[in-house]
Amino acid sequence: MNEKRNKKKEVFRRAILEAAREIFFRDGYGNFSMRKLARRIGYSPTTIYLYFKDKDDLLFCLCEEFYSELYLTIQRIEEEGAGLLETLRKVLLAYVSFGLANPEHYRVAFFTNPTIYGSPFEFMENDTMSRRTYLHYRNLVARCCDAGVLRSFEADTLAQVLWAGVHGIITAALHTRDFPLADPSVLAEVMVTALLNGLGAVNE
Repeated sequence: MNEKRNKKKEVFRRAILEAAREIFFRDGYGNFSMRKLARRIGYSPTTIYLYFKDKDDLLFCLCEEFYSELYLTIQRIEEEGAGLLETLRKVLLAYVSFGLANPEHYRVAFFTNPTIYGSPFEFMENDTMSRRTYLHYRNLVARCCDAGVLRSFEADTLAQVLWAGVHGIITAALHTRDFPLADPSVLAEVMVTALLNGLGAVNE
């Protein structure tokens, strides 16, 4: 009986999150309200508060789900057993593919509330899926440097340079409407190849 009740609660929680994502995506953070969400799912705000304390709690959960998927994606690629540089290349391209395939998730995670994880200090101090995903990715970049397949460089800077490139392609694809943008997947292939070649180890 408890199992059935817990499953029902989880289904309802999922319905709340899906509806919240749609409202964040459509109306933005400033125009989101628990009353609007309640009307969307046909329940009272009081019922929603039994599951989530406020809109930031909802947004945080949505972001954590997004980063959990990314984390699993990186792990699956690493399990393929390719070389370090090829693994990094696949991770960067998979990031673009994931963002393009999930535009609503991506916009909500990156363009809804820029301080949902607090300050930069709080981001690095708190154990979240966002932090775990970033550190796991940064470690991959660092291992590429240690192995000599990328130039020796400060890991955070290099990881963020590469991320900024793929993030830019996704952002352009999601927001460009009045410019003949080339195929984003082609842009990603060319840019990732150019970046990794340019940052490759050189003989001093």
